Amino acid sequence: MIVYHLAAITGAYFIDMFIGDPPHWPHPVRWIGTMITFFEKRWNKGKYKKWNGVGMLLFILLFVFFVALVLVVVSYWVHPFVGILVESMIISTTIAQKSLNSAAVEVYQPLVKGDLARARGKLSYIVGRDTASLDEGEIARGAIETVAENTSDGVTAPMFWALIGGAPLAMVYRAANTCDSMVGHMNEKYKEFGWASAKWDDVMNWIPSRLTGMIMLLAKPPERTGQRMAWSILFRDAKKHPSPNSGWGEAAVAAILGIQLGGINYYKGVVSDRAKMGEPLQPIQANHILKANSILKRTVFLFLLFIWMGGMLLDLAFTWLESSIFI
Repeated sequence: MIVYHLAAITGAYFIDMFIGDPPHWPHPVRWIGTMITFFEKRWNKGKYKKWNGVGMLLFILLFVFFVALVLVVVSYWVHPFVGILVESMIISTTIAQKSLNSAAVEVYQPLVKGDLARARGKLSYIVGRDTASLDEGEIARGAIETVAENTSDGVTAPMFWALIGGAPLAMVYRAANTCDSMVGHMNEKYKEFGWASAKWDDVMNWIPSRLTGMIMLLAKPPERTGQRMAWSILFRDAKKHPSPNSGWGEAAVAAILGIQLGGINYYKGVVSDRAKMGEPLQPIQANHILKANSILKRTVFLFLLFIWMGGMLLDLAFTWLESSIFI
């Protein structure tokens, strides 16, 4: 069965690469978002908001798990090829390499032409920070940080969970990540109701984010430093990020490009001083966005190879255990 999962993950990789997420096609994440909105309006009130948030998370995770499980089991029952195809399609909805790459390019294109107003507008679609007064370097930084952080959240983490449990666990990851994105905020409205969503997303991203940061350094040689210094920057700076996981991608990309990420951001006029990642060996420029996209593509491909290696080792281990038990 592991080999089937590997084939499905590979199929999902190519589906996302060539098709992505067409905006007018039905998508499970939109349905999950509708469910979250339904529960949030009804349960984010009263004195039990924290437990209501736990209940919402559990219901959504179990619901998407069992729906995906039924679809996968029935498909494999029809024929293994049908099962791999259906599982590939489901997993492809949980990864977003093409969308992430395209979103960054949409910021890069007007930025490199000097159209800062349009670049700021495009950036505002993918970041939460205020963009109205950003200069070229700050616009580029926002796009690069988005690519760096979401390489794990948007691509490699669901691939990792697909290896562990196929499409059902990939969907559980995507549902948890969507819950965190919508309600996992530490503000007055969501700090209790979204507590469980934020914590569970941290748990599910803990291993994939660290694997991704390390694979980034293997995927592309550092531009301004040696490998030893790049690894040192990764382990020094990743833990500085306020998120326990997001710093791994940002620190790795900063180390590879020889730039410094982090610093001052504004959110609805309120200043946020984020820890700095990397060394400022060169100023951030528009072309660094394309370089970040290159790191994204190389990392995802290498991550896929590592998944195949890990999957085959797991298959050999299970085969050995079965033979040992029945001897």
